[in-house]
This record gives sequence, structure tokens and C-alpha cells, in this order.
Amino acid sequence: MSGDVVDGNGAVETSREDFGKMLYGCEHYRRRCKLRAPCCNQVFPCRHCHNDATGSLRRNPEQRHEINRHDVKLVICAVCNTEQQVAQLCSNCGIKFGEYFCSICKFYDDDTSKQQFHCHDCGICRVGGRENFFHCPKCGSCYSMDLRDNHSCVENSMKNHCPICYEFLFDSVKGTTIMKCGHTMHMDCFSAMISQNQYRCPICSKSVQNMSTYWERLDEEVEATAMPEPYRYKVSILCNDCNNTSKTNFHIFGLKCAHCNSYNTRRIPSEEEDPQ
Repeated sequence: MSGDVVDGNGAVETSREDFGKMLYGCEHYRRRCKLRAPCCNQVFPCRHCHNDATGSLRRNPEQRHEINRHDVKLVICAVCNTEQQVAQLCSNCGIKFGEYFCSICKFYDDDTSKQQFHCHDCGICRVGGRENFFHCPKCGSCYSMDLRDNHSCVENSMKNHCPICYEFLFDSVKGTTIMKCGHTMHMDCFSAMISQNQYRCPICSKSVQNMSTYWERLDEEVEATAMPEPYRYKVSILCNDCNNTSKTNFHIFGLKCAHCNSYNTRRIPSEEEDPQ
């Protein structure tokens, strides 16, 4: 443990700063202090505890609000209960409020295995190790290094709500993923969507993964299943994947794009549509 000392008998003694490390906190963080919320003057273990509590005020919905992490000025030591200005060490008993401390975000955490770091471009702390992430200025957020020069940029794509659960993505504690189209959502929401055989982005309707194998299977099913004579005619379609319009043979299994071979299409009205 950082800060440990060895006495004359060779026994390890915990330094004063590390007293109580990992023993205090809440379901969100291990820390040795609480925050006084500047918005309502109430004391909470962390901003998420505050937001969960105020967000569930059913009787008084006008009191619902979220804490601004940057506005926090006062903390209360969990060991000696002394209220004081934001700092890493308690001014009274000398313990660390958190092994990781960010004076900008007023963020404390004893669990440094998360590899916390502050991104100045995002303006908030992130987890996962600075060396493993890069900041995309157009998307307005940090992404994993394997997405550098390997993703579609959408202006401020992370400063939106998850299209599935509608939680704000930018400072969400849940993992996020970026789809082929550049839009983002929670990883868990994405997995749930795919498990329900939903392959379209909820925002732009483009395919979120490589569908070529599935399109080939549809080709075989369409070829093997002839439509009755009254339904053998062409229809106009718009492709959600390539954004081109074209005409294709009507089929109940799907309408194939003539430009990119995708079946992720939708029928559009046309005055020229007449049965052959």
C-alpha cells in the first residue's frame, strides 16, 4: 500500500494518509469524504447518489436537479466528520479523501485500478488509462485508441442521450460504443438491441454492423420463392445504407437496393408504379 511504513520489528504500519482506504464510500466510489451539494446544500456520498435521490422526487418534480461537479466547494471527512474546503487531505485528521483526486472535477476515488485520468478537452475525468484513449474534437469525446482514424465522426455525437435508455452519454458511468454510422449508445443497450434482431441505428436507420452474410441469405430466399403473378412489379425504394433511390422487384421478404445490395430499404411512393 502506498505510504506504508515499517516499524522496528519489521511490521507494516499504515500511514496516516492511508487510514481507512477502501473502507468508506458508496455503491459508485470508494472514498473517504462526502460532498455538500452546492445546488441544495445537502450532503451526499457522491454526485451520482445526489442525482439518483433528486431524480426520484415524484411528489415534488420541480425539485429534481443534478449536481454540477465543478461547483462543489465543501467536503466532509468520513473519518473525523470535519467539513472543509475541497482538497485531497483532511485539514483536521490528515487522511486522504481519495487516492485519486482531481481538483477540477472535485472527484475522489480510492480505487485507482480504474486508471482514472482527467481529459482537459472533455473537461471531466475518465477511466481506463490516458494512454488507451484519444480525444476526437469533432465527436467531442474520448474514444478507445483502436477507433483513431477508424470511425465515422458525427458532430458532438457523445453529447446526446442514448437512443435506447435516453441517459446522457457524455458523462455516463456505463460503457459506450460507436456504431458504423458514427452515432453512439451504451454497450449494454447495443447488445440488447442486437439480441432482438434489430440491426438499424435508432437515429439514422443505417445498418450498425456488417450485414453482407444476411443479405446473401435473403438473396437465396427471394430467388427460391417466386411471387404470385399479381405481385410481380417494380417499386421505388430509398436505401437507408447508401441513401440512393432505385427501383426493384417487389418481394415480401425484402426490397433490395440496386446500388449497394442492401435490404435495409424502405418503399417510397411513385406515380410510375404499375404492376407489370
